[in-house]
Amino acid sequence: MSSLHTLVVKGWSEAFSGGYTSPLQHLELLTMLRCLTRYWHPTLVTLIFTLLFFNSASYATEEGAESAESAENSESAEDTEISQETAPLTLDTEVEVPHALWLPVDSEEVEEEVPTMALTPAPPLEPPPLKSITLMLDWYLSPQHAALLIAQERGLYARQGLEVDIQSPADPSIAIKLLSAGEVDLALTRQPLLHLQAHNGAPITRIATLIETSLTAVIVMGEEQAETEHTLAGLHYGYTTGEGRELSIPRLLPRSVQQTDDFTPPINLHFDPIRALREGQIDAVADGFYHYLPQQLATEGISTHIIRFDELDIPRHDGLVVLANSDTLARRAETWSPFTLALEEASHWIIDNPTAAWELLISAYPMLENDANSAAWNDILRRMALSPAALDSRRYKAFETFLLNVGLIEATLPVSRLAVDPHSI
Repeated sequence: MSSLHTLVVKGWSEAFSGGYTSPLQHLELLTMLRCLTRYWHPTLVTLIFTLLFFNSASYATEEGAESAESAENSESAEDTEISQETAPLTLDTEVEVPHALWLPVDSEEVEEEVPTMALTPAPPLEPPPLKSITLMLDWYLSPQHAALLIAQERGLYARQGLEVDIQSPADPSIAIKLLSAGEVDLALTRQPLLHLQAHNGAPITRIATLIETSLTAVIVMGEEQAETEHTLAGLHYGYTTGEGRELSIPRLLPRSVQQTDDFTPPINLHFDPIRALREGQIDAVADGFYHYLPQQLATEGISTHIIRFDELDIPRHDGLVVLANSDTLARRAETWSPFTLALEEASHWIIDNPTAAWELLISAYPMLENDANSAAWNDILRRMALSPAALDSRRYKAFETFLLNVGLIEATLPVSRLAVDPHSI
């Protein structure tokens, strides 16, 4: 058994070492294995597994050695790179530039094309269209309209997005009629006429004040003298508007005088008081413009003197106001507010530059250049409203009370029906 064992082991060793090369030798080995398996089967199996284990261990050892060698090479390369990165650069240092960063020689002469959008400026934005406004004056142009005219000439309306067309009426009485009918957007009048027309049903409301004191008064022919109720009652009067007919004449002519047989009733002058005074048709004008009428009559040698309304116990009131249609007041508030801002800016510029303002007026409107207007200019400046939109509610309420007390109205209107501040609508 031992000799057979020795023979088999020897044959196995020679087989693995390449000792058997012929088929006969392989057959002999298999025969010996067949005999051995009869007696040594467990030992043979153990031997085969042992040989396989040593063969696998040898292969694993070789792979581990190769991996260790590769890791060492990798660490060595990283150390080299780190040493290259941390090493200070000198003139002799070799620097390797990546190929992707190199440009062809021809590329130095190539310039990138600048986008045409940057060379062409964007077209300017068109300003929004101006809102058109038609304003009807109370009469022909005069210095009392200075704020309206200066705002026009200095472009203050356009700055507020407005285009204002200023018109003079052929007949002063039609301005409020056109406004009530919606034919014009704004109109000028005096505060007493606003009250009287509103009580007659006209849809009008004050939105701005141009002149804060009355511009009219009683103009009496002759030199000034001590006036008494008797002397005033003995004069023959004429009037141009309802202000003179309804307000001043009843204060000048008591009812007892009007009931006498020789009483001559006042006459309507149809806005031509100069001719009536020149021709001797009347002795006094109940509602004449005291800035112009006396000066114009003086050029014809006619002397006059004035009696102001406060001497007749007529409450103080706004001399010139801007009216809007009350039916469209709320809807157009966004228009009236900037309009009054333009007036305010114009008024302040006039007060700060009175000489320049006058020069601008007469250059733009040559018909204003005369002695009467020039003489009235400084006095009008003192009466000009610096905050046109501002509303003195007490003044309008007091005037309503006055009209009620003298019997001209049956009930007062609320101030909000008569006047508003457009900035607060």
